[in-house]
Amino acid sequence: MTPVIKHILLLMLGVGALAPACQPHHPTAYEPAADRIGWVVDGMNELMMHDVTNPPLAARFFAYSLLAGNEVLARHDPACPSLAGRLHVRFRPPAPASAGYSPRLAALLAVLRTAGKLQPSGKDLAAREQALVADCQRRGMPEELIAASQQYAQQMVQAVLAYAKQDGYYRISDRPRYTPSIGPGYWYPTPPAYLPAVEPYFGSLRPLMLDSAAQLVARPPQAFDPRPGSGFHQLMQQVRQTGDRLTEEQRQIAGFWDCNPFAVRDVGHLQVGLKKMSPGAHWMKIAGVACRQSKVPFGRALQIHTVLAMTLTDAFICCWREKYLSNRIRPETAIRHYLAPQWQPLLQTPPFPEYVSGHSVISMAAAALLGHYFGAVYSYTDNTEKEFGLRPRRFASFEQAAQEAAISRLYGGIHFLDAVQEGQALGQQVGREAIRRLAVPKTIATTF
Repeated sequence: MTPVIKHILLLMLGVGALAPACQPHHPTAYEPAADRIGWVVDGMNELMMHDVTNPPLAARFFAYSLLAGNEVLARHDPACPSLAGRLHVRFRPPAPASAGYSPRLAALLAVLRTAGKLQPSGKDLAAREQALVADCQRRGMPEELIAASQQYAQQMVQAVLAYAKQDGYYRISDRPRYTPSIGPGYWYPTPPAYLPAVEPYFGSLRPLMLDSAAQLVARPPQAFDPRPGSGFHQLMQQVRQTGDRLTEEQRQIAGFWDCNPFAVRDVGHLQVGLKKMSPGAHWMKIAGVACRQSKVPFGRALQIHTVLAMTLTDAFICCWREKYLSNRIRPETAIRHYLAPQWQPLLQTPPFPEYVSGHSVISMAAAALLGHYFGAVYSYTDNTEKEFGLRPRRFASFEQAAQEAAISRLYGGIHFLDAVQEGQALGQQVGREAIRRLAVPKTIATTF
């Protein structure tokens, strides 16, 4: 063998070794459009409302499902870079068995199938998958591409589910049943349903991007002291007086940001459950509004949704850790016991400890991230609550919306002001960390 031929063979072998990771996919005349991402997210949200999925768990469902789609598309779309190596515990996405698949279809199928395995009623998402495939068939996508897309989607689903299983959530069922602490100042279930504590061990989960839930923490709450003149007594008085003097605008703000999947209403001798989307789902839909308004292409839109879902999940993990550490009494319980026995908040009190405000944490984290992608000044109309009979609201920035979401908890009578303010501070920390660890440079991210 001559030196020239040997050199050529070595080059060919080197290229062959790299082929599985960089092979181009077979082009097709049709690829799903960016609006299909919102359609998939909406399908997940509808199922979560049906299942009455609690807010932290809903964020976790979004995060792992969208991670599956992101990692499928990352092999082909530079606008959607891989997040696998940026996570606290590295995720290793599988390589496709062949290159003959549609990246966008495979990504959407991976999202739907992962959600289908994670969510209790996930089998109902099969109809959405069938509709997606049927649409591709009608538009001329070859059957072999569809089959290959389904195959790679399933490979990714299995890898993501194995990764998700390592975060500790599946071990929660082995923990002892949570029993509320007895004593003054501690959280206790509230009327009308006196529901048990939601996800008391969620703060023990492995975060997606943070080193641990204890990496970012809130300052300690105001010390419990119901005596007149104390700081805590002033917080109680503030909630009570605010609730007694609400303007119509404040009532609308409280209702718009309620997002309580656990609401129960007394109707005669019956209690009727009222289903709403979770706070995290609300921000996922806001991301969809911004992506559509700015005509964000498919790859960037999928990455924005994925990073947001991960940010929300870690924000909930940090928040829930603090909630069950401080274990603070809710305003409704405190005010009735120490100030006014018949007092009622405007909103129904959620079934978990008060400090810090979850909506304040996740809203500020989401606003920081979306502001990074779309700009600090970004006007949009939030019409995501129309299905619940609430009028759209106009915002000049995501931060303005987050500030309104946070203060809505005081208007609703379900949080003390320090829980709102410290929740905002914690959310800002989470948002900054998400931008540093997960988001691509701003100059790239805002080039749609």
